Amino acid sequence: MIDWDRVDCLRQEIGEEDFEEVLRLFMQEAEDVTRRLAYPGPPSAREADLHFLRGSALNLGFSDLTALCLDQEQRAGHGEEIDTGPVIRLYLASRERFLIGISM
Repeated sequence: MIDWDRVDCLRQEIGEEDFEEVLRLFMQEAEDVTRRLAYPGPPSAREADLHFLRGSALNLGFSDLTALCLDQEQRAGHGEEIDTGPVIRLYLASRERFLIGISM
């Protein structure tokens, strides 16, 4: 679910203070995106939101979420209606696991 090697690498690359800022921004922006995804919208808007969430998740090591967002982003890119419920649930579960893991 979480690529802890990626998390450690990012921490080392940017330092602890910047890591905390990146984490804060990610959580804030991801909450905004998942809120939007909870409501129906055009595939193009969903594609853009999923693309953003995928890139952010990749940077922070949310590996399962990254893969699911890619799949859903591609489907939206083809104009398909998608169910964003699994993306939202996986984000919430990943966030919980991540926050528990970094506080240990």
